[in-house]
Amino acid sequence: MALLYYLEVVLADAFRESGNDPESMKYHKQSLARKGAILKYCWSEEQGFFFDYDFVAQKQKQSFTLAAAFPLFFEIVTSDQAKVVGKTLRDKFLKPGGLTTTLLHSGQQWDAPNGWAPLQWIAYCGLLNYGLEDLANQLKTNWVNVNLKVYANSGKMTEKYDV
Repeated sequence: MALLYYLEVVLADAFRESGNDPESMKYHKQSLARKGAILKYCWSEEQGFFFDYDFVAQKQKQSFTLAAAFPLFFEIVTSDQAKVVGKTLRDKFLKPGGLTTTLLHSGQQWDAPNGWAPLQWIAYCGLLNYGLEDLANQLKTNWVNVNLKVYANSGKMTEKYDV
């Protein structure tokens, strides 16, 4: 949902720049509605984290995933929410090689203990957006170090790393 939110923001800006105010306003309103939906349906006050929402079951999924960093990346959240998400990222996701994609060890490539570069970048920038520089820099250091270690040992850069 956060990616769609940002697409609506970009479209609103593009239409505004081209002088098409009615279309700009349409996408601006849609982006505000989507932001509200993200905060209403994906934010868990109890867990202090963002979760996917299952529209069929009409409830939040309870899987902790690094997708929770997208609302920080797109500056959708309050600074208090960002701090709580940052604490969860530090306490549960941060490993010696960066942030693990999920907390689930399923054996699937998208789950722990793997980390993916795009999600590291999303989390890093999202943390910086809210002044969480210490955690962002620790993430950066851990991620770069695992990349250097794998490259030194194999001569290869890979799409994912065991963090």
